[in-house]
This record gives sequence, C-alpha cells and structure tokens, in this order.
Amino acid sequence: MNYYQNELKALRKAGRYREREVVDESLKDFASNDYLGLAHNKELHHQTCSELDKIPVHGAKASLLVNGYHKAHRDFERALCVANGFEDGVVLGSGFNANIALIEALCRKGDIVFMDELYHASGVLATNLKDVSVVFFSHNDMDELDELLSRCKDVKRKIIAVEGIYSMDGDLCDKKVFSIADKHDAILIVDEAHSSGVVGERLMGVFDHYGITIKPNHIKMGTLGKAYGSFGAFILASKHIIEYLINRAKPIIYATALSLYDTILAHKSLEYILKNKEILKYQIKKRQLIIYDELDIKVDGLIVPIVINDNKKVMQIKESLKQKGYAVGGIRQPTVPKAIIRVIARLGESEDELRKLSNILKSYL
Repeated sequence: MNYYQNELKALRKAGRYREREVVDESLKDFASNDYLGLAHNKELHHQTCSELDKIPVHGAKASLLVNGYHKAHRDFERALCVANGFEDGVVLGSGFNANIALIEALCRKGDIVFMDELYHASGVLATNLKDVSVVFFSHNDMDELDELLSRCKDVKRKIIAVEGIYSMDGDLCDKKVFSIADKHDAILIVDEAHSSGVVGERLMGVFDHYGITIKPNHIKMGTLGKAYGSFGAFILASKHIIEYLINRAKPIIYATALSLYDTILAHKSLEYILKNKEILKYQIKKRQLIIYDELDIKVDGLIVPIVINDNKKVMQIKESLKQKGYAVGGIRQPTVPKAIIRVIARLGESEDELRKLSNILKSYL
C-alpha cells in the first residue's frame, strides 16, 4: 500500500527529503520571514483582540462576494492604498493564492507573461493551470527582457512578473523594469512579499524604495505573514484592474475572506511600521552592516543567502547550528539552483546574536 515508496526513497537519496519540524522556541530564530519581529509583538496582539471583541462576529464566514466582506477588510484595504499610493486594493488568503489569482486571471488568450526565471513557485504554478503563454527571462536581465518584449509585436497584452526582493537570492529587482514596462505598454506585477516592510523611505517596498510614481499598469502584491507578522496577502492596483480581479480571480471569488483577526492585526502592523519607520530603518541598516562586516556579504534587505552547493551538507550545517542554539533555513535543490544556508537577519533577534551566528558561519565557509 506504499504507493510512493520509490519516489520517497529517491528524495532521501538525493538529500531532498522534507519533513515538518515543530518550532523549537528555545532556538534563536534566524530562519523565519518575520523580518521586523512583529509576530512577537504582544501589544499589537492585545490591540487586535480588543478591537475584535467589539465586533459581533470573529470569523469572516464567507467569501468577499457573499456576505464575507467586513468593515475591517475595507478599512485595511483603504489604509494600504493610502500608504502605497494606489487607487484600489483587495485582501485575500495568502501570497501563494494572490500570485495564482493575478497570473491565472490576468493572462487571457493572446496575452504573454514575461516572468523572471527566479519568480516564486506560486507564479510558475499559475502559468501551468491553464493555457497561459509564458516566456522566462534570465534573472534581472533587463536587456533580455527588453529584447523579448520588442520581438512580440502581435500580442494582445504583455504582462511582466518580477519580485521586489527575491526570496532566495535576496536581491532587489532592477529599477529599469519600470521604464521597460512603460516603454512596451506592459502590465507590471511586482511581488513584494519580501520587500514590503523592509525597504523604502517609508518601508513600503520597492515602489517606495525607487520613488516610482504609481501608474495604471502597475500591480503590487504583498504578503502579511512576513514583515507584518500576521497572515494573508493584498493586491494593489488601479480601480479597473481590481474590479476585473474581483470578477475573474478564483482565489478571490471562491475562497472564504481573510480572517478578521489577521486583517485587523495586519492593519495594526501597518500603522506600527509607518509610525516607527525611522527606528526600524536604523535597525535594519545595522544588521546589514553586521552581515557585511562579518561575512563580506552585501544584502539589499534582510535575506542572507550563503551558497553551499551540496544538499546533504546544507542539512548537516543546519543541524549543527541547531545544536548551537540557532535556527536557520536549509534550502535545497530544486528550490534553488545551488543549495544554500538562508539566514534572516530579522529584528526579532539581537544584533549580538546575529554577530555570534555570523562568526560561527565563518567556520563552515
């Protein structure tokens, strides 16, 4: 009855076998995407619970389009639009679902998606859900992207998909992508899962970081389970595009609306980030300097990829660090081209601990 025994055996042999691990709260957390440490902020939790107690229900109960759209959702969407300079927005269940909603719904017959080769797996999956025409371009290669777009003359719509900060490499998207999108009248999707709350003058992400004036062809997707310390995701765009998504995107139409607790908590986190942006930027900068000083690695955000290029060795290093009291990510192929130790220089842990971890990492390098 072991239907997949051979497949599991092959994964173990290749050092690619995965399993769940219950979080060990005794470890110093340099593995999670809780960039600002807000998932541990009890004041935000208490404020959320207090506000939730005033509402007659504590669950969304239905989809956004069938009695599940609450004032908490509307207020948060409006706050996100004001903070990021977009016309309209919608909240939904997760960043994974948001990417599927965007790419599956936006790309129709006669359209082409031009996707960075390192775009998140959720976006890649979306291109396989139906007959989506997709062209991948080399990571952050704007000359190649420009050339590919120039070749495609008889295309109904051109859609570019990039990440603000790439989840494994940790580098920023090239600023030129905005001007290239304008040049070719292309819709531009920017997945800001790992950049929203981490970069920018107001910590709102790469649109903020690059000082981009928001245009009708711009779409920003962000997650709430990372820097915002909550759960869920949002899509910001023109009223026209949000209206279209509400009518065509299956993860919006058919899924239960984002939980009220997560929505309110994310709203409180947004307010906290904007109010404390200067001290947060200062703390982010200090951690970036520690990584540069100790490991000679320059990072744009808080993701520190350390290439090991050996699946089994990555897991050995991860386990060794665990024994020393540190949790880090061990990311293996095929998720990344070469296996890496992924360190998150998150604000939830002290600068001293980050420096200690960095010195330990030197011995493995």
